Amino acid sequence: MSPAFTHPKMALLVLTSHSELGDSGKNTGYTVSEAADPWRVFVEAGWGVHVASVAGGRPPADGLDLTQPNQQAWTLNQEITHQLESAPSPEHVNPAIYDVIYFVGGHGAMWDFPDNGPLAALGAAVYERGGVVAAVCHGPAVLTTLRLSNGSLLIDGRKVSSFTDSEEKAIHLASTVPFLLQSRLTSLGAVHSSAPNWAEHVVTDGRLVTGQNPASAAGVATAAIAAAAG
Repeated sequence: MSPAFTHPKMALLVLTSHSELGDSGKNTGYTVSEAADPWRVFVEAGWGVHVASVAGGRPPADGLDLTQPNQQAWTLNQEITHQLESAPSPEHVNPAIYDVIYFVGGHGAMWDFPDNGPLAALGAAVYERGGVVAAVCHGPAVLTTLRLSNGSLLIDGRKVSSFTDSEEKAIHLASTVPFLLQSRLTSLGAVHSSAPNWAEHVVTDGRLVTGQNPASAAGVATAAIAAAAG
């Protein structure tokens, strides 16, 4: 008998659709490395990867560096290009497909990840069916309003990390973003920890995995894979 075919584990990368950096006149979007680095980790682990965007369709990209191999591969990959062009919005995603939902950062996420009912519902659905919720850098902005079916915030009393107030101040955007993410997560009952600015820092609390900054993006994917197996 031939061995039964088994479907690979599946990860969903969720990307911001917001392209304006407050009233600064500058553009923003999802940070390319924060999608490309975990994508490479998932693919090399044998996982399937899909992408979604908050508004549907191609999300705005920020910080592309084609000298970085993962970003170059992400940009040139025809499957990813097709997925980005036709990315579904959260309400058109079937949460039952995914073992991990990974909220990619980029400053745009600070505007359209919080207070987004369909986005929060998608994350909660993946989590409540036994999946992993992962987020990096500004991606944890979604966790400020992601409530479970019992009405409680997923992050209440949970260990997390995110882009820090110190890092936001260091790049002179503390007065541009709608709120300081570390402070907001802490005020909502999360137990936030961090490393020095720009250092990798990944926190796993059960099936919730978060990372501090772009340097943490690949590590969050690795930790999410471990959490999904555990």
